[in-house]
Amino acid sequence: MEPKDPDASRPEPPAPEAEAESVPSAAEAPAPPPPPPVGPPPEEPWATRYHYLLAEFDNFRRRTERERERTRAETRALVLRELLPLHDAFDRADEAFRTLPGDDPHRRGMELLRKEWERFLAGEQFRPVAEVGEPFRAEEEEAVGELPADRRHPDGSVAEVVQQGFRCPGGLLRPAKVLIARSSRAPLDAAAPASDGSVTE
Repeated sequence: MEPKDPDASRPEPPAPEAEAESVPSAAEAPAPPPPPPVGPPPEEPWATRYHYLLAEFDNFRRRTERERERTRAETRALVLRELLPLHDAFDRADEAFRTLPGDDPHRRGMELLRKEWERFLAGEQFRPVAEVGEPFRAEEEEAVGELPADRRHPDGSVAEVVQQGFRCPGGLLRPAKVLIARSSRAPLDAAAPASDGSVTE
């Protein structure tokens, strides 16, 4: 007979039980979530971007239109300023032709020419600056002398226009040269004693 194995009669040791879940230590604790990435913000919705771009384009269009209008007005003012000597010469010629008889063909031709000239200036909003009897305005008029004031020309008003000035939408083309009405004042007597008995210097 074969000898019995002494280990065969021994009962097998029980299988090791699953270890109880242990509390994780500080080293095994889960790491906090990473901070959000630093960079450009997320893109805006296409509708918002469309409205922004449309508003910027409208502002650009309005600004361009204003600059175009300002450039056009400045160019017209430059042309009108160059025509001022022609305007002065035309006025002098018109005054001379007014002395001719009413049925004179030269006078009638000048009248037709004056109407066309005035229509052109009205279309350009060509306006005179000075007017007799109106208050003097230093920003558009230049005083070259004085005249005594009266009922028609109160003190500080325009008594006479020596050279007319003109303005247009582009600005002042030429200041007017005028005579100002001044009221006469009697000079003070330097030797007259004052009311308190003192003598004025």
